[in-house]
Amino acid sequence: MNFQFSTAPKIVFGADSSRSIPAHAAAMGNNVCLVTGKSPRRVQWLIKILQEKGLDPHIISISQEPETELIANHVAEARAKGCDVVVAVGGGSVLDAGKAIAALIPNKRDLLDYLEVVGKGMPLEEKPLPLIAAPTTSGTGSEVTTNAVLLCAEHKVKVSLRSADMIADLAVVDPLLTISAPPEVTAATGLDALTQLMESFVSKFSSPMTDALCREGLKHGAQSLLKAYKDGQNAEARTGMALASLFSGITLANAKLGAVHGFAAPLGGEFKAPHGAVCAALLPYVMEVNIRALKNRDPQNPALNAYDETAQILTGNSSAIAADGIEWVKDVCAAMKIPGLREIGVQERDFDSLASKAARASSMKGNPIELTKQELREILTNAL
Repeated sequence: MNFQFSTAPKIVFGADSSRSIPAHAAAMGNNVCLVTGKSPRRVQWLIKILQEKGLDPHIISISQEPETELIANHVAEARAKGCDVVVAVGGGSVLDAGKAIAALIPNKRDLLDYLEVVGKGMPLEEKPLPLIAAPTTSGTGSEVTTNAVLLCAEHKVKVSLRSADMIADLAVVDPLLTISAPPEVTAATGLDALTQLMESFVSKFSSPMTDALCREGLKHGAQSLLKAYKDGQNAEARTGMALASLFSGITLANAKLGAVHGFAAPLGGEFKAPHGAVCAALLPYVMEVNIRALKNRDPQNPALNAYDETAQILTGNSSAIAADGIEWVKDVCAAMKIPGLREIGVQERDFDSLASKAARASSMKGNPIELTKQELREILTNAL
């Protein structure tokens, strides 16, 4: 039983905890780079307090997927401004952009030199700038992960900039920041969090530490997701989803993911669709294929027990088995109107390319069993 475990040096969780960001930023640096979403007005309160503290921030607005070229341009601007601390407040794309910018300001090689899959995957030479990350959605857990997912338009794939040093120095998880997320965003991001917890739980790299967080995260997510979807003002449900998302980020950073996210990388690069919705469309069919492959080729694999336990947590039924968990996921996806892959433009002619790219994706490494190309195609066929 050998494992390592790491997460953010400090996590601040709770209602209104985001009000502590300016004081923490002032203690970390003098020239703030504030990375936010397409409407900086939504964090005007933060900008005002920073200005009152003499920390007039350089503001970067992320209104789309963080593309490599876009990030490189923002890095050059922030470097020229002399930024020495990064504060990222937003959804997963904003947090990933903030993490990448914090990492690349002091690391001056070409961005592709550091990227996985499409680049050289070189390690960072210098430690990233101090980073505060505060999510406004409950899904990616990016505030506590070691990577930034970037869209490489040239290769039509999402890839990671990754380093253990890229975990935020401070993760501020304020459930009240997620209140304004609309139902479709709540659904997509929430299902992403549940997917990350499930994949970490059955991963070949799971450990007693990550398993404990997966169990707790799945419990909160299963109890809270539909409530938050139906009533975004439900603070208790928002808090439950914020915990599920936070725990999913910690577990994936330590236990890795699986085939759902292996597919999500090329799908996200080629088709315009929310990452969480893509994961949700794939999840029950990856579960089905994984379970069958494990029973046929590796029946002693502990992931089979983990799938049964997942079903018991999701359904609240102590006698549930893996198949019940699959049905629970399908029912929740239907209730939240999650589209199939066909609705985002995927066609059968895309299957070979997507399967090949998924097999090479870094996220696939944690899948509990290696899947054949035929099994990968079957997943895509069922998820259409």
